[in-house]
Amino acid sequence: MLETSARLLRLLSLLQAHREWSGADLAERLGVSPRTVRRDVDRLRELGYPVSASPGTGGGYQLGAGAELPPLLLDDDEAVAVAVGLRTAAGQGIEGIGETSVRALAKLEQVLPSRLRRRVSALNAFAVPMLRGPGPSAVDPAVLTEVAHLCRDAERLRFEYRDHPRSRTGSGGENALGALTRRTVEPHRLVCTERRWYLVAWDLDRDDWRTFRVDRMVLKPPHGPRFTPRTPPAEDLAEYVSRGVSTRAYAAQAVVRLLVPLHEAAERISPSAGTLEAETEGSCLLRTGAPNLDVMVIHVMMTGLEFEVLEPAELTGRLRAARDLLSRAVERSS
Repeated sequence: MLETSARLLRLLSLLQAHREWSGADLAERLGVSPRTVRRDVDRLRELGYPVSASPGTGGGYQLGAGAELPPLLLDDDEAVAVAVGLRTAAGQGIEGIGETSVRALAKLEQVLPSRLRRRVSALNAFAVPMLRGPGPSAVDPAVLTEVAHLCRDAERLRFEYRDHPRSRTGSGGENALGALTRRTVEPHRLVCTERRWYLVAWDLDRDDWRTFRVDRMVLKPPHGPRFTPRTPPAEDLAEYVSRGVSTRAYAAQAVVRLLVPLHEAAERISPSAGTLEAETEGSCLLRTGAPNLDVMVIHVMMTGLEFEVLEPAELTGRLRAARDLLSRAVERSS
């Protein structure tokens, strides 16, 4: 009985991990015969899990939304409360919680009965948070869950994307709207920073890996077809995204040695401002970017940490010019 119960949980986990499985694939994953898979699927149905089956060589098993809530030890009100809580956490960009919340929400919404999905949607549509201070960019949790599904199921994603706004010259620093482009990508992973959500995906038109801010995406279904996942651009996708948004995205890039331990620098510098790498017990390397070297001087100075420039050499010259400018200002003011 224990072996059967453990196998049922494993089967349920597999069905939640991908949109559709063939009977042969499930049998291979579970180490049983296709006949045993069919019996286990029937047991899940008896427990209330909506598992559909399509015949033929292209058919398979699929976990869908059902008329009744599966036995998750949650009643209707508890299920709604959990879904709303997960949506809230997903939209807040809380470190270590947001990405997990999206995955859990994607699984829960997949099996929520339609009556409960309507209640969750109504609560999110008509409940407005009062506190809106400096926090993560607004991202519709429905967009996050849809993108998470497409990452999970390896389906192509289509959307319109608003590029980073460019500064207008002679307009007091106002920002012009970035260009709007249509994109078709193979989505790989969602990555959450302390303020924003990013999608790492293979851009089919540009034939390369790209990182997209989810709050600038407008989904344009239908999506698909399925694709074979590619080798990701890095093992550490969090570091890859951090370097992309803090360094590679800018025209001017620099490497600076900070004369403090890594943990102390991490308290001052967020992943979206630069990437940190331990060097010695008392120093670490900061890789960062800025629109130009003059802005880079301000950017590095704002850390409030002792440092020395490793590259580029031109940054040292800009620092000397800034030092002389400040010295003259102090002399005139004293």
